[in-house]
Amino acid sequence: MDSGTVSGIVTGTLIVVFIGITVWAYSKRRKPDFDEAANLPFADDDQQPNRDTSASPDGADSRKNESCKRKGDRNT
Repeated sequence: MDSGTVSGIVTGTLIVVFIGITVWAYSKRRKPDFDEAANLPFADDDQQPNRDTSASPDGADSRKNESCKRKGDRNT
C-alpha cells in the first residue's frame, strides 16, 4: 500500500463519519433534545445566584469607607 491508497482510505472513512454525524444530528429522534437545548437561554430561573463573594451583604462599597477619609488621597 502506498501513501495514495492510505490517503484514500482515510478520506473515505472521514466522509462516512461526517455523513453519519449529519444523519444523527438531523434525525427525528434527536429533535426534541435539540429543541430543549435551543430553548435553555430563555428558561426563567427563580433566583439568580450572587457570584460576587467580595460584596458586602448590605450592598455598600467597602472601598469608599476608609480610603476616601485619608488625607492626601486624590484618586477618588
